[in-house]
Amino acid sequence: MLIRQAVLRLASKRCITTVQRADYKLNSVALPSHATVFSMIQPTGCFHLGNYLGATRVWTDLCELKQPHQELIFGVADLHAITVPKPDGQMFRKFRHEAVASILAVGVDPEKASIIYQSAIPQHSELHWLLSTLASMGFLNRMTQWKSKSNIKQSGNGEYQVNDSDVGKVRLGLFSYPVLQAADILLYKSTHVPVGDDQSQHLELTRHLADKFNKTYKTNFFPKPITMLAQTKKVLSLGSPEKKMSKSDPNHDSAIFLNDEPKTIQKKIKKALTDSISDRFYYDPVQRPGVSNLINIVSGIQRKSIEDVVKDVSQFDNYKDFKDFVSEVIIEELRGPRTEFEKYINEPSYLHSVVESGMRKAKEKAAKNLDDIHKIMGF
Repeated sequence: MLIRQAVLRLASKRCITTVQRADYKLNSVALPSHATVFSMIQPTGCFHLGNYLGATRVWTDLCELKQPHQELIFGVADLHAITVPKPDGQMFRKFRHEAVASILAVGVDPEKASIIYQSAIPQHSELHWLLSTLASMGFLNRMTQWKSKSNIKQSGNGEYQVNDSDVGKVRLGLFSYPVLQAADILLYKSTHVPVGDDQSQHLELTRHLADKFNKTYKTNFFPKPITMLAQTKKVLSLGSPEKKMSKSDPNHDSAIFLNDEPKTIQKKIKKALTDSISDRFYYDPVQRPGVSNLINIVSGIQRKSIEDVVKDVSQFDNYKDFKDFVSEVIIEELRGPRTEFEKYINEPSYLHSVVESGMRKAKEKAAKNLDDIHKIMGF
């Protein structure tokens, strides 16, 4: 509902929609000639199918379309990652490297996009503090991510049931991390931000803080970034299709990763939770979430509409043929990324050089913009 409402809203005075749904394949009119695109992903190791279809494949499309005066900045959100404690530093460092390898493996071109570690650019953290002085507790309290990550219970209508005891256990970093996300985006004066559906609420906060800063200091410094939603709907867990695909799921067969071998993919799809209707396959996310999730995955990979995929799978009258088809589509799509990931993960010096190069360019822009922000605020 929030997304549909946001699509209808128009940016004040400019009549520009604040949210746009990316086409299955982006074209050259998707971005204005001087756009700055920014997006990051948390380092949870090798990407899974949800990371790929819901976020990073759009990055690859943008690289292919990049024009000379456009700027692309993609990164590893390692500061966001520690809002849920990471006690094993060595494993966390490994996950950061795997995230960079995954970014390259899906086809992001480091010659066209700057690839960064969020934590290595201190201006992110400083702008977080400056913006936090403008962010209201009421706005942050309406955010849903900190509630879901704190395992706060939901009622039957989807509303979170928050009590004082729940709030008392929430860590400050988790509660305020949407402000840090706003700082990440606004630091580079980003105009477009490709994200998944679950981050659209945070982009509303980003626009709110940009507007509040501009009005408070009587300036027009920050643009209001447009949310670019991936065309693929949220990819759900193969084992529990009521929640999204995640590496942290205790059921290791619930997620498909870029480096999964074909036999592993076939096994996971074969075990994917579906339902008792086995002679016809159609899209109904409420009554048939498991089947609908598999149809959505095929739709995302093939860049086809849900309706076209449903027509394709209507020929099947048993689960074996249907799941074999889904497995084949996934295996073919990940054949290249799997090979590339294995290559890059074994070249740590190259990964380091890619990030160092990307951060040199990003740091220069971050330093200049924060210096301008200091002057505006009177520091």
